[in-house]
Amino acid sequence: PILVVDDEPEMCWILENIIRRADFTCLTAMSAKEAMALTRSNKFGMAFLDAKLPDIDGLEFARKLRKANAHLPIVIVSGYFYQDDPTIEGVLQEGLIDAFVGKPFDHDEIVSVISRYACR
Repeated sequence: PILVVDDEPEMCWILENIIRRADFTCLTAMSAKEAMALTRSNKFGMAFLDAKLPDIDGLEFARKLRKANAHLPIVIVSGYFYQDDPTIEGVLQEGLIDAFVGKPFDHDEIVSVISRYACR
């Protein structure tokens, strides 16, 4: 499955529906704590993370996920950062995240990222 972590229920719903229409299964979490519990009982093929979560910064959570699974494709989805933000450019270069998607996004953009990075 693909993991979606976002504190906005609507965003979880939108991403989940796009992912399911792309023929992948999806599990959602509204906090890093909830997502970590899911990672203990599931092996994920990809993760979409909001940059601003209620219990931890999304990039810090990406570091935790990366330590647990070095090969997990991680995508930051954010309305806070933008594509050419120095922070985003830095974490892309260091390999912490594999892709960035800005909010609002086009559904095709999500499908493109999934087809590029998701492990089947």
